[in-house]
Amino acid sequence: MSDLSMLINGLKVTAEKGATFERRNPLDGTVATRAPAASAQDAIMAVEAAAEAFRTWSETGPSERRTLLLKAADALEAKTPAFIEAVPAETGATAMWAGFNVFLAAGMIREAAALTTQVAGEVIPSDVPGSLAMGVRQPAGVVLGIAPWNAPIILGVRAIATPLACGNTVILKGSENCPRTHQLIVEAFQDAGLPPGVLNYITNAPADAGAVVEAMVAHPAVRRVNFTGSTRVGRLIAMTCAKYLKPAVLELGGKAPMVVLDDADLEEAVNGAAFGCFANSGQICMSTERLIVDQKIADEFVRKFADKAKSLPLGDPRKPDPVVLGSVIGMSTVEHCNALIDDALAKGAKLVCGGKVDSTLMPATLLDHVTPAMRIYHEETFGPVKAIVRVNGVQEAVACANDNEYGLSAAVFGRDIARAYNVARKIDSGICHVNGPTVHDEAQMPFGGVKGSGLGRFGGKAGIHEFTELRWITVQTQPRQYPF
Repeated sequence: MSDLSMLINGLKVTAEKGATFERRNPLDGTVATRAPAASAQDAIMAVEAAAEAFRTWSETGPSERRTLLLKAADALEAKTPAFIEAVPAETGATAMWAGFNVFLAAGMIREAAALTTQVAGEVIPSDVPGSLAMGVRQPAGVVLGIAPWNAPIILGVRAIATPLACGNTVILKGSENCPRTHQLIVEAFQDAGLPPGVLNYITNAPADAGAVVEAMVAHPAVRRVNFTGSTRVGRLIAMTCAKYLKPAVLELGGKAPMVVLDDADLEEAVNGAAFGCFANSGQICMSTERLIVDQKIADEFVRKFADKAKSLPLGDPRKPDPVVLGSVIGMSTVEHCNALIDDALAKGAKLVCGGKVDSTLMPATLLDHVTPAMRIYHEETFGPVKAIVRVNGVQEAVACANDNEYGLSAAVFGRDIARAYNVARKIDSGICHVNGPTVHDEAQMPFGGVKGSGLGRFGGKAGIHEFTELRWITVQTQPRQYPF
């Protein structure tokens, strides 16, 4: 069990009145971490520290920012053993998932380092003689990053790295489900030598989240908010940001479809489906939630996919034997998925493998012959329980893929690449992969969704767009003529 601290203005601090909360392991209920339970006043102190640090950090040259970020990437990788211990203890995820998170997150920091010299503007032709007109990108100010537990290192880093690269200062509000994991990220940036106040870290008890977030969003120094999490909470964040006229980048829930066309390479489709469905027990915003399979090849696909799903090892991720499926985040996920299974079976679905459980160790579960009458057709499971929907032809497949409120990631499998690409173009999603899994992230790519999956884009130059202010600045280089 770890006792944690917050970081404000470069100092390790406790919460007001020494308040704390506990995070318990989802498998056995043992205390994994005890963390400070920040008050609204603690949160305001973090904002004020970030605002003061912004004065100098925003003027720091790109080469210095790049050097510090590259050091942070190395420091993050050096903490891999600590992450592999913290992630299973706090979230129940596997060591493999923790290691993959570190690998990808370090790459994201290095990509952000490369962006420091790409915060560019443009010269725009003016109708005024002698006017040098420029579109100039400048750091926005203090950025509030709110990161979730499910891909904790990747998404924690994403909330920090590009804003820092652009010259902003950052407050990371750690997840109540993994405060130690998120603290390790902050420690890596501190090990790199960031000046005090450039990156601040606060943690809060679950009941205090609304008050803590609103206190920060309301502060005039906070100029951007980025949030990754559920669509339900994202709407609350969006309403709070609207109240104070603060721009927000929101990456929310998903119900990612994977379309398997009648000419798909079934071996490739099965492998892509297994990874997309069951990486981190399906607890990823991009997780494949619905397998939309052409009726002509559905029987063979389901048979092959079931064999693959049944072979995936399940177990306690803290034990030495490697597993693909560890624990889900808590019993609320189990109860939700069990209810979806009951509803689907009562309405005619067929259980292919897996099934209901009474612990957080959930096996790979497939339900075939799912229809729109069933809850699982529409609702995000956020667990290793997946729906197979059979369709007749491309038109039905596209209609099914678009028949939900979300639009983050999608995939299409088919040997005729032009045909598969044209299907991909018709799917309402921010991301779509042809002959690749729905779960795929690269630091330089524009990452985000449409509809109920959010607003804005993380990644690469899209991130520069989100975390800078675009200003119009002119220089009059010769006397100007005025009408009076």
